[in-house]
Amino acid sequence: MNQNRFANTGQLSRLIFRLDRTRVSLWIVGITLLTLIVPPAFESLYKTQQDRDTVTETMANPAITAMVGTGDLKNYTIGAMTAHQMLIITAVIVGLMAILLVTRHTRADEEDGLIEMIRSLPSGRLSYLNASFIVASGTFIVLALFIGFGLYVLGIESMDLEGSLLYGAALGGTGFIFVGVTAIFAQLSESSRGTIGWSVAVLLLAYLSRAITDISNEQLSWLSPLGWVSKAEVYSSNNWGPILLMLAFAILLFIIAIYLNSIRDLEQGFIASKPGKSNASRLLQSPIGLAFRLQRTGFIAWAIGLFILGASYGSIFGDLESFFKGNEMYQQLLQQEEGASLVEQFIPTLMVVISLIATIPPLLAMNKLRSEEKKGRLEHLLGRAVSRTKLIGSYLILAIVNSFVMISLTAIGLWAAGTAVVEHGLEFSMVYSSALVFYPAILVMIGITAVLNGFSPRLTHLIWFYLMYSFIVLYLGNLIQFPNWLGKLSPFGHVPHVPIEEATFMPLFLLSAIGVGLMIISFIGFRKRDIKN
Repeated sequence: MNQNRFANTGQLSRLIFRLDRTRVSLWIVGITLLTLIVPPAFESLYKTQQDRDTVTETMANPAITAMVGTGDLKNYTIGAMTAHQMLIITAVIVGLMAILLVTRHTRADEEDGLIEMIRSLPSGRLSYLNASFIVASGTFIVLALFIGFGLYVLGIESMDLEGSLLYGAALGGTGFIFVGVTAIFAQLSESSRGTIGWSVAVLLLAYLSRAITDISNEQLSWLSPLGWVSKAEVYSSNNWGPILLMLAFAILLFIIAIYLNSIRDLEQGFIASKPGKSNASRLLQSPIGLAFRLQRTGFIAWAIGLFILGASYGSIFGDLESFFKGNEMYQQLLQQEEGASLVEQFIPTLMVVISLIATIPPLLAMNKLRSEEKKGRLEHLLGRAVSRTKLIGSYLILAIVNSFVMISLTAIGLWAAGTAVVEHGLEFSMVYSSALVFYPAILVMIGITAVLNGFSPRLTHLIWFYLMYSFIVLYLGNLIQFPNWLGKLSPFGHVPHVPIEEATFMPLFLLSAIGVGLMIISFIGFRKRDIKN
């Protein structure tokens, strides 16, 4: 390749880092803290090796293996327990982080015309892509070091320096791989939506294939990049081979992405978009119809995914007794109630997780308004016979309907799979009502997102940190024993624990009223502020 193709890569790397330094810092701090709070919690719960050995019977359950991967159950120290129960889940989060960061500075910047402007300056054809690689790779190296040394500094006996660095390296290697995967799809797809969609599909496929092969044939787990994370055997035999495999595979992906970028026309993709219809449908000629068309593929994908998620959780209901027996940590996740079945005690905690995940698609639907504004498309709509009230109202309606569909499909999937494995089946009204009580809390989250869009669109990303905060204090709070008032700072912390508690009217009414009130306020802000790109 001509050396000029890489001209000023270093300067572009500094530019990208400057643009992303806050976002990258928050990602690194968040994932590091999430990792470091778990081992001390395990140490306080399982003070002796005998306590830890009682957990291994539960961990050998195929459902658990599918969720968190394989582990060293014969020598289940605090280190081995942390790696077994946290490493795969954290690797998925790191993969998602890589996808979002790389898409932002490849296909998204290309859609916004930024790369075209940069190429008009004295920079190489491949400089911007390589600068994105440098920043992303540096991010995951820093993340690996922070986590590695952070775990070692905890001073837990079974968490030595080599194992801790290997833990961080496994996460960093996962980040490298999905940097490469995303960069390739940025060349194949014609849009940032397609890049994220295809890359997330690969991430989910890697997770599902690992889950299936970990149960059926462990040797086939080598076919999944996430399977390599478990094969590192962190805090056990400390196998560095999978890390070298990750690096080699990531380099191969980088080379493929660079080659594809070198032969591709700007703003084009190798996967051609289907030609549209000659005439727009009647629905497409309205603001809400256009907004739905832009989100249709994502809506369908999330609906299918959440139904499958609910079904996967429901499939473990038939083995709950062995899941919780003798496991003090997991018993803290139950909503204890005399006379209630194990399923009824477990459903409230499970629904917290389900509702938080089901909140993601409606927030994405609401924030699509900001995405369209950044690309300068709202000006074309508002320049015609479309009012601002009707425009933001269209996105609000879609988000509200989206949230209802998502929480409903997840509950239906949970009920269908649970009924198939539980001896006397599950009552549909019990499962559905325990999910639907979270709907007002989701409306509050949509309302907050709408207010951010209405008054301060540059801050719309803050809703994701609030959602992550809700997950940490409500799901991990029982394990780490956070004060109750921290949970009350989230709307999900005010939802009754159905079916253990009665679904009282007042908290659900107040949450709904707050959500609707925030939505009304968002109209005021959106009507008065300037539209910017």
